[in-house]
Amino acid sequence: MDLTDRQIQIIKHIIEEFTETAEPVGSETLDKKHNLGISPATIRNEMVRLTETGYLKQPHTSAGRVPTPQAIKFYISELMKEKELSVTEEVAVKEQVWDYRFEAGQLLREATRCLSERTKALSVAATDDRHVYHAGYANILDIPEFFDIDVTRTVLSMLDETQELLELLGKATDKETVQILIGEELGNKYLEPVGMVFISFKAGSRRGALGVIGPARLDYPYVVPMVRYFGSLIEEIAQDWQ
Repeated sequence: MDLTDRQIQIIKHIIEEFTETAEPVGSETLDKKHNLGISPATIRNEMVRLTETGYLKQPHTSAGRVPTPQAIKFYISELMKEKELSVTEEVAVKEQVWDYRFEAGQLLREATRCLSERTKALSVAATDDRHVYHAGYANILDIPEFFDIDVTRTVLSMLDETQELLELLGKATDKETVQILIGEELGNKYLEPVGMVFISFKAGSRRGALGVIGPARLDYPYVVPMVRYFGSLIEEIAQDWQ
């Protein structure tokens, strides 16, 4: 479907509102908070069209709409502007993991802990020798999408099933490219409201991947460059791993 400029702006604003609030977004909110230059009735009509074409969906209990994975992917590829990490933040991250650079397990354990702190999500890492690290369980308990016990159970089970997690992380084949999987791309119906951002790395003779798991409405403009930075940082300081 060819989207109009008006529809693109509606998608953009709905995603940004939903990322912030985790609540369905109504036409009144768009009309009051964003100067779209059209009436609430026209906004509603456009939201209906975007629902029919798969960019929005309407939860049963709400008059508002939420973005689908299709809309989020469109936003990431076409509309998103990555936030530039400050030098202060990059230095702080490097200082946190620097002392662990000589031992792979300790470094990845600390890196996942630090990444979960920065992103307020669940952080994971794995190496080609099948070692898996994760941190940030408490973070997901504060996220509305994980109030659903089936969602949380499925994510935690995935961390226990090393092979399943390794298969997902194995999709990060290019160390320069951040991979993003949303909803059904994660291969389980209970993971529809979940998003995953990760990147591969090569350190010495080892390969691996790391990233975060959180709601599909992750703050991608911040999470994507942060995950990329962690990947490059591990490669930079762990060149001598055997």
